[in-house]
Amino acid sequence: MLHSTVNVLLLYPRFQAGSFWNYQETCALIGAKYPAPPLGLITVAAMLPESWEPRLVDRNTTTLRDEDLAWADVVFTGGMLPQQSDTLAIIAMCRKAGIPVVVGGPDVTSSPEHYATADFRVIGEAEGIFGAFLEAFERGERSGTFEAEKFKADVTTTPVPRFDLLNFSDYAQVNVQFSRGCPFTCEFCDIIELYGRKPRTKGSAQILAELQALYDLGYRGHVDFVDDNLIGNKKAVKAFLPDLVAWQKAHGRPFELSTEASLNLADDEDLLEMMRQAGFFVVFVGIESPDPDVLVATRKKQNTRRDIAASVHKIYEAGIFVIGGFIVGFDEESDRVADEIAGLIEEAAIPVAMTGLLYALPNTQLTRRLAAQGRLHAEFDMADPDHEQGDQCTAGLNFETLRPRARILADYRKVIERVYGPQAYFDRLRKMVELLDMSGPNGDVLNARLASDVKKLGRLVWSITRYKPEHRGYLWRMIAFTLRHNPRALNPMLHMVALYVHLGPFSRFVLQRIDTQIAEIEAGNWQPPALVAAE
Repeated sequence: MLHSTVNVLLLYPRFQAGSFWNYQETCALIGAKYPAPPLGLITVAAMLPESWEPRLVDRNTTTLRDEDLAWADVVFTGGMLPQQSDTLAIIAMCRKAGIPVVVGGPDVTSSPEHYATADFRVIGEAEGIFGAFLEAFERGERSGTFEAEKFKADVTTTPVPRFDLLNFSDYAQVNVQFSRGCPFTCEFCDIIELYGRKPRTKGSAQILAELQALYDLGYRGHVDFVDDNLIGNKKAVKAFLPDLVAWQKAHGRPFELSTEASLNLADDEDLLEMMRQAGFFVVFVGIESPDPDVLVATRKKQNTRRDIAASVHKIYEAGIFVIGGFIVGFDEESDRVADEIAGLIEEAAIPVAMTGLLYALPNTQLTRRLAAQGRLHAEFDMADPDHEQGDQCTAGLNFETLRPRARILADYRKVIERVYGPQAYFDRLRKMVELLDMSGPNGDVLNARLASDVKKLGRLVWSITRYKPEHRGYLWRMIAFTLRHNPRALNPMLHMVALYVHLGPFSRFVLQRIDTQIAEIEAGNWQPPALVAAE
């Protein structure tokens, strides 16, 4: 087929402000504008015909110009739930300008009804349906919905993303993806609804080609594997990791790696050692709760029948530090929940513990159960600028709780106050530094990242010392402690200090918001939203 020339504006929506995950202060310290680029959009860009010309505008890092819209024949946009408000604003802007707009990504897949005003909706994984959209567009169609069969996209056909569209200096890290899906059935999670329970993986040569593309473009530094659970298909990842180790060695170890994995990673010493040798230095683990009754009820049984703190320490022994995820608000939790969660965070020595309020995401088992019980709140009007859709730290509990709502908020507040006070945070950081075994490659500064690491870490130390006096003393005491007890852990320690520059102020913002919510409830001024009618 002879393709026409089409100018495609890839327009990435803003994430809502005030999020645990945007690390605004931390990014500023290292000279970045945002944590990570839009991997989905640059992957779609690689699927375009050669005659289609893509241009990327990330509204989290760049201002959209009038000439960008004037240039575009079509706009591609879409993203996750916290981007919904800006995605709708983009659709309205494009409709007003008379430019066809195509929306895709996880949120339109979960809630297509919210995007009825878009000219095109691409629902599901793009590999399974994008060709049909292209054919329709080139036939002259200017509206339509294209829905992929669930869990059937062949990720071995996914092209190397258009990393050349990125300005690497805008971001603290870049992303790649090895697999999609997760074998577990956590009730509150939407991953299995979007991508299925049988993880599908790329081949070794395929993912190494992506890393090579980054390398050839001159990128060095942090690469995040954005898999929902990197070890969901252990057989595949164990087959891939030796190739990744060899590639890193052959290229002078240009990348430090991070990912997300389930806690049973701690049970496989061979897998941990391979990840260590490959250069993984941090892993996000969803722990949720230390209460076995909560874990069983929410179908997170993989975290039961184990000493959670000991499992975290096992990961530390591989030179990999853990960012933990915790949730307050489950039906089965008791009035001891605050002390239990905070106690576990302290015992496990997890400095960065993302603790949020339970939020019933669209199209999950939890949402369906709550709706059937007549307990699910109706959705907010996304035109409301004060509503933070999907932000678990300040706008969770979008359902009728079994325990008193004010009590849950008070327990949540107690966790945040206890674990994000500066002394508590740096006490955990000292313990983590002592536990990390940095005898592997992650502790070796003689690699291809040396110059960039020294520059980045030097800027970090200078910025905190010069501009963050409230953190200056903690920083220099941590540097002295680390040099004395585990000097090879200097890099991960500085990562944790940098994150606290964001998390300390953010925790205080959360406490203020929670105090306001509790006060409204106690004064009788809080009115629960309408409930979704039970079917």
